[in-house]
Amino acid sequence: MRQIEGGVTAAKGFEAAAAAAEIKYRDRTDMALIYSTAPCHAAGTFTTNVVKAAPVKWDMEVVKHSEYAQAVVVNSGIANACTGAEGYGYCLETAEAAAAALAIPKEAVLVGSTGVIGMQLPMDRIKAGIKELAETKGSSLAKGTEAAKAIMTTDTVKKEIAVQFVLGGRTVTLGGMCKGSGMIHPNMCTMLSFVTTDAAISKEMLQKALSADIKDTYNMVSVDGDTSTNDTVLLLANGQAQNPEITEENEDYFTFLGALNYVNTYLARKMAGDGEGATALFTVKVIHAASKEQAVTLSKSVITSSLTKAAIFGHDANWGRILCAMGYSGAQFDPEKVDLTFQSAAGSIKIIENGVALDYGEEEATRILSEEEVIVIADVKMGDAEATAWGCDLTYDYVKINADYRS
Repeated sequence: MRQIEGGVTAAKGFEAAAAAAEIKYRDRTDMALIYSTAPCHAAGTFTTNVVKAAPVKWDMEVVKHSEYAQAVVVNSGIANACTGAEGYGYCLETAEAAAAALAIPKEAVLVGSTGVIGMQLPMDRIKAGIKELAETKGSSLAKGTEAAKAIMTTDTVKKEIAVQFVLGGRTVTLGGMCKGSGMIHPNMCTMLSFVTTDAAISKEMLQKALSADIKDTYNMVSVDGDTSTNDTVLLLANGQAQNPEITEENEDYFTFLGALNYVNTYLARKMAGDGEGATALFTVKVIHAASKEQAVTLSKSVITSSLTKAAIFGHDANWGRILCAMGYSGAQFDPEKVDLTFQSAAGSIKIIENGVALDYGEEEATRILSEEEVIVIADVKMGDAEATAWGCDLTYDYVKINADYRS
């Protein structure tokens, strides 16, 4: 497997476009289209929040019941969440407009929205945007990048990636794009992710691969502890690579799963590092745990600790906050056996051993904690399991961004 240039248009048969529909923003594109020239098997995972946005409900039905999918229409600025029957009707209108413009069934159109909760979509602008998207779509890598930029809200950078690998002697490509900066928390995170592939794989195995992979990728990200109403990950496979179709858990399936994990891990880390107001990607790795479940629980607890996140912002090696967060996680361990180490591009420093502080230099620790990615390794010395979670520091700008998000 190798990483290549591009995103959602890197795989054969996929096209994309962006449009400035002025749904909320007046100075940038705010609608995106992903289109496949051939019908796709579709898989999806969605928010665990009981309050689900209209597009989430629509997509859940399409993924579960439609024979195939062929297009995704996404808008930023308005989430179409908590909008009742009217909002769900707008999803149907969006799908119908896209279906007419692309000459495909409305049941083959998936819909994504992100932005302010509680506002209704301006359907005249949405429909005008869909018309422009259909007319300007293309298969170039640049078109994929334009789409990745159009779905951003408070994101500061576009997020896309593509990889190539071999299945059954055929070169297969898998690419993706996502958006996510705030309202990000484990169990799907205001996070949208769209992954495309030209692999031939059955719908059942595609869903199995995606459902398995999000546990170690998107579900291990937290920015602020808020699980969104709109979280959606969609995976489309159009079979254009013409590899032998994957219909069971064979060698090709696990190769595909490895590529999917690489893409989703990359996108998950990008979201965490671009958290609202963030200055650093904060990575927590728990090693030598008794079970994977224990390692996941401990790493998530640290990554969501506001006090720990604030310490990372201040470049302060306040290890007591980390041990405290582990202690209230609900996972059982012996704090008097824990080692904690800070790592970054500037070096590595062990700060506690067997639960007791070592004689480390605060200046050296601050230097290590001043990099763009800070890693905490917690060794609980109980077994062979491990897990990694990703988050970011908590800054003044996070409060500023969210204090006036609707204005």
